Amino acid sequence: MQVFDHPEFDHHQQIVFGSDEASGLRAIIAIHDTRRGPALGGLRIYPYASEADALTDVLRLSRGMTYKSALADLPLGGGKAVIIADPRRDKTPAMLRAMGRLVESLGGRYITAEDSGSGEEDMRLIRQETSHVSGLGHDGNSGDPSPFTAHGVFCALKSAVRHRLGRSDLQGLRVAIQGVGHVGAHLARELHEAGAKLVLTDVNRDSLGMLASELSAESVAPEAIFDADVDVFAPCALGAVLTDEVAERLKAKVVCGAANNQLATAAVAGRLQARGILYTPDYVANAGGVIEVEAQRHQRYNRDSVMRHVERIAETVDEILSRGQSEDKSPAAVADQLARERLAG
Repeated sequence: MQVFDHPEFDHHQQIVFGSDEASGLRAIIAIHDTRRGPALGGLRIYPYASEADALTDVLRLSRGMTYKSALADLPLGGGKAVIIADPRRDKTPAMLRAMGRLVESLGGRYITAEDSGSGEEDMRLIRQETSHVSGLGHDGNSGDPSPFTAHGVFCALKSAVRHRLGRSDLQGLRVAIQGVGHVGAHLARELHEAGAKLVLTDVNRDSLGMLASELSAESVAPEAIFDADVDVFAPCALGAVLTDEVAERLKAKVVCGAANNQLATAAVAGRLQARGILYTPDYVANAGGVIEVEAQRHQRYNRDSVMRHVERIAETVDEILSRGQSEDKSPAAVADQLARERLAG
């Protein structure tokens, strides 16, 4: 398995493979960049088909965290961790404590937090072995960053709609949300409250049905979401969903969602732009969670201050979309360039 010649390798500073025979832990931690501060990024637990798939994911996600923190103006670098396991079947306290020891071995260069397949209780188990954990809340409150992630996407979506559709409100706007887990459900409720009409899908049919009933939303099968007659498509499940095929099928004029690494390949950004579809770079839109997680690390936590920081995501989106229009570049290319400028500066 190649590392240095891997297509997603981007001069990552450190890649650590960890295992623990007793608990069955098989994990990879990727530290992409620590110029702005320690590499913070969530722990994804997922039954990858191969170690190569896990490596691809952790390399892409860790680079995205570097860019996300830079554009969110946080004193953090970018990192990510993955455990190759089914979180519903394989995850055990012993495995999580072993993961904590692996994080501790890095001496604070990497700070972990919850992500797909891991939650607040898992972070508490990891915390038994290392202090380099965030996302555990403040003053007894829940550390779940999902509402902050969703609110940031909501702010980014409003900016994108204003740029592409010339609308300042969301009343009657049709939005398709792919994935209504923690973040997707919060986003759906915010959009519903703002007057949007929703089309929802999720692989969990029970959760989908309950949320659709609560919000008087339409629900469709997962594969049908790409063909929904909507103004906005919001990917809020796993990444790489925007393939060449999907780019051709979408009826939406705006793409803005919470999923990481939405573009299957960099070339898809150009395909979307050629079709007149405005793509909002995912690591810009979904930065609300890491803004909240970073704030939890400090003693003087102020929720109102955190929310104001999250809402500044809209200003960053405005800058990226305006610059993309003036330079005739895709928003994805502009966001990457802006992040690199901030890292260099």
